[in-house]
Amino acid sequence: MKLPVIKHLQKNNDAEKLQHTIDVLESFTEHRSVKEDEMDIVGELITNLAGAIEMDKMVKEGMSEKDAANAFAKRVLGSIDRN
Repeated sequence: MKLPVIKHLQKNNDAEKLQHTIDVLESFTEHRSVKEDEMDIVGELITNLAGAIEMDKMVKEGMSEKDAANAFAKRVLGSIDRN
């Protein structure tokens, strides 16, 4: 997860386009020839894209971009700590 990338994606793309990209990447991972290292990269991309979508929702609800990015980061890190 890279907050600068998430912010960039959120500012320069609409949520629908980001979701379509996630759908394509998820489809890619379902193919049997996809290797472990490719899965790691795609997983990172999907996390950044999902973060941009979540951040966009929070900004549209009135949260500042900085607060939205921090809230998403805390949520991700919190879910990692629980595992």
